[in-house]
Amino acid sequence: MDDPVLTARELVRDRFPAARAAFLAGSVLTDRRTPTSDLDIVVLLDGPPAPNRENLVHRGWPVELFVQTEAAWHGFADQETEQRNSPLLAMCADGMLLVDTDGLGASLQDEARRRWAAGPPPLSDAERDRRRYTLTDLLDDLRGCADPAERAYLVAHMLQQASELVLSVRGHWLGGGKWLSRRLAAADPETHRAVSATAAQAMSGDVEPFAAVVTEVLDRCGGPLWDGYAVR
Repeated sequence: MDDPVLTARELVRDRFPAARAAFLAGSVLTDRRTPTSDLDIVVLLDGPPAPNRENLVHRGWPVELFVQTEAAWHGFADQETEQRNSPLLAMCADGMLLVDTDGLGASLQDEARRRWAAGPPPLSDAERDRRRYTLTDLLDDLRGCADPAERAYLVAHMLQQASELVLSVRGHWLGGGKWLSRRLAAADPETHRAVSATAAQAMSGDVEPFAAVVTEVLDRCGGPLWDGYAVR
């Protein structure tokens, strides 16, 4: 396939000649690039077709287009920040600025970097307790599970919940899929190694090492929570 940066620039030039700014982001710019990596491109326009999102293939590259107006960009960034998971801020903070006709791109990149460095909003006590309760409930289900298929789903869900609990309590951004793994590895390498290794064992039927790691996560975050938990 063609060079990803040149390909992205060509695509933006041909599809969005009026673009005020554009960013190329994602694994394709790093040593984590794989044969299936796509081009994540954020484009800033003054109006329609923004805001929209589109997937396509260009010169053999799978492409995800995130097309925004300046106002929509801020709206999405605010919404994602409340969820403690902002792909948009990450793409613009770490991405390569491809187009910047009037300084908007540099301004948004500065803002994205500042907001990303500041981290997500703190976890409330109620949110922390809900996550503790959810993980405690899953842990009990896992220890009593005799169905291999159900066990696989439980382990997968617990891996996500435990990772998100650690990140949230420590004030780090969340992520989806591979990005959740990467965020936990950066924030807490020891816990990342432990949950990743023991989750694979648990999938095969040896659940106690994984259960022990999850229990340790709970202990660091206030302990298991079941008896007396209530939502008011």
